[in-house]
Amino acid sequence: MTPQNWKTQQIVVTGAGSGLGRAICTRFAHLEASVRGIDVHKAHLEEMRVVLGDNFIPVVCDVSNWEEVASVFERFPSVDVLVNSAGITGRTNLKSHETDAAEVEQVFRINFFGSYHTSKAVLPKMLSRGYGRLLHIASIAGKEGNAGMLAYSASKAAVIGMTKVQGKEVAGTGVTVNALAPAVIQTPMVHALPEQQVKYMTDKIPMARCGTLDELVAMVEFIVSPSCSYTTGFTFDLSGGRATY
Repeated sequence: MTPQNWKTQQIVVTGAGSGLGRAICTRFAHLEASVRGIDVHKAHLEEMRVVLGDNFIPVVCDVSNWEEVASVFERFPSVDVLVNSAGITGRTNLKSHETDAAEVEQVFRINFFGSYHTSKAVLPKMLSRGYGRLLHIASIAGKEGNAGMLAYSASKAAVIGMTKVQGKEVAGTGVTVNALAPAVIQTPMVHALPEQQVKYMTDKIPMARCGTLDELVAMVEFIVSPSCSYTTGFTFDLSGGRATY
């Protein structure tokens, strides 16, 4: 799409305060779309507002809480694009039987239920208008499973399953629901992982490198554009050759 096309688009991005979400917000703000960035960290959002200007609107919200999400989205104008990027890994480098049940549940509350809550909030209005683009950021871990990352892998697998269901449900309506499964992308979340965990993941990538944020946002821009109109329920690969299915 051209910058002129994006000027009419209302875009919502979760996990906007850092990493993938911040990069996605930055791309669309520069394309002059109206971007609402959702995060729990108010300070991060306010700093982004200063940098990105009036095209970026900060929204403090905990996506793991349905009542909070429903209240926030009721105040939004019609949403053309929703990108669910909010996510955490939880503690890693642990065998599944060594994990803490409460910590696993917390990862699911953000990674899966956060995406479920926001999609539940926007899909009815998208369907009534006959147009919308919904993108869940999943992970290669959701396809293949990363040892030592039970909560993250299982929650992202659930996101991929939800994408398949929602994408089929809205097929032919003008609304699409897809997912993106990155491998290791250079973000603060990855930098915070134990070196052993990052090496385990990177060693599986045929290109033998991490993906970049520029590569990710370029693919996001296409997936949520009007041009991507015949794909729904699909999980796009961004894994340097690790996933070929």
